[in-house]
Amino acid sequence: MSQTRTHVSNISRPSGWRKASIDMVNAERHAEAGEKSAVSKTRAFTAVKRVGAHIGLKSSDILLLDTLGAFTKPQDWEDGRRPIVWPSNAYLVEQTGFSLSALKRHARRLAEFGVIAFKDSTNGKRWGRRDSDGVIVEAYGFDLSPLSARAHEFEALWKDVQAERSLCLRLKRQVTVTRRMVRASIEGALSEGLNGPWAHFKDLLEELLQRLPRRKTSSELLLKLLAELTALKDRVDAAYLDGRDPDDETETTLDASTLRSTSVHEMDPKKTNSEPHIPTTKQLNLVISSCLEENEGEVSAPCQEALPQWDRGKTGLQPPSTDLRNPSLKVSTALLACPNFASWAHSLGGHLRNWHDLYRLAGQFRPMIGVTNDTWRQAQEQLGAQSATIAFVLVFEKHCAGEIGSPGGYLRGMVRKAGAGDLHLERSIYGRMSAQAA
Repeated sequence: MSQTRTHVSNISRPSGWRKASIDMVNAERHAEAGEKSAVSKTRAFTAVKRVGAHIGLKSSDILLLDTLGAFTKPQDWEDGRRPIVWPSNAYLVEQTGFSLSALKRHARRLAEFGVIAFKDSTNGKRWGRRDSDGVIVEAYGFDLSPLSARAHEFEALWKDVQAERSLCLRLKRQVTVTRRMVRASIEGALSEGLNGPWAHFKDLLEELLQRLPRRKTSSELLLKLLAELTALKDRVDAAYLDGRDPDDETETTLDASTLRSTSVHEMDPKKTNSEPHIPTTKQLNLVISSCLEENEGEVSAPCQEALPQWDRGKTGLQPPSTDLRNPSLKVSTALLACPNFASWAHSLGGHLRNWHDLYRLAGQFRPMIGVTNDTWRQAQEQLGAQSATIAFVLVFEKHCAGEIGSPGGYLRGMVRKAGAGDLHLERSIYGRMSAQAA
């Protein structure tokens, strides 16, 4: 018995039946190493299937590999043994549906990719026998030992593939957000009639969009594209600011007449309003936030002290229930809960002193994430301008964080939930801040 097992473990030499190649020699080396590795069949097959497409295997190759693996037994994968199988060509043709020439081609591909090895007998026939315990004592055919030897390699490769995919997804989201912001800035400047090389910027943007990957691409190409888009965005932002009239403050500040005409009830965000709120003019009901520094838009110390208890380390508290159309939220609270939106807002919008500023930016950011004008209008009609702004800020934040893929559909869903009385904007804001504090 020991002499027979020693014979099985010997490295097969070229027998003249098969054309030798470097790939075949490497496959035999993997088989020899696999004999010394105790890797289960399940682990070995899972590892190779995960990276099969990445290393060049086709679905038909995996089909043949699965068919061969079905002939092995658990004890074949133990240390010191080789999982060799010897099915006939006729049986493999029947099970896979391949022609004989296709079967030979796929078998050779598996060997050339170092997934299986061939152990040929002197007469070229496949055969084998097991002892009473089911252990292979002598066999010639397809050797699956390379799978055991390369399981660790395939598992490490799978981690690298996952990391690359994750990075590419993040980069694609950043590319999408950046290109939409550039387009929104260009279109906004053209609609406002601002001075600047907007036609040239538009041509540059279209040129970059032509290079957007239509299929899978590497993170290196995406990083290069994102860098060029970011550089274009910086140029567009600078031209946008240069083209604006510094004396024009109609969109960023409140004049005295507006403040005098606004009642105390409208200005106090902590009071509820039981009347339906449907805007009839373009003027937004404003809520002044004293928690933001006017020069940098950062949260001041008094604002930190005014935050509810959950923000001071006590999580799990529910915010007070208020009317949906008049939430008792401060601008600073919404920005603290949505740092991605705050970052984009500060880079493009400058000072964020009140809800009017956020409302204005929401209108600018809307096309950037694919929210249609009709969806934005419906949100304002159903929720009111202030609550619609809060809802948009949440949608923008979740889209930047990769939590949602269709911002427009998500916002429409929030509008439907509001109609059913199931929308709790403040709870969502406080929940995000609780998660950040945890």
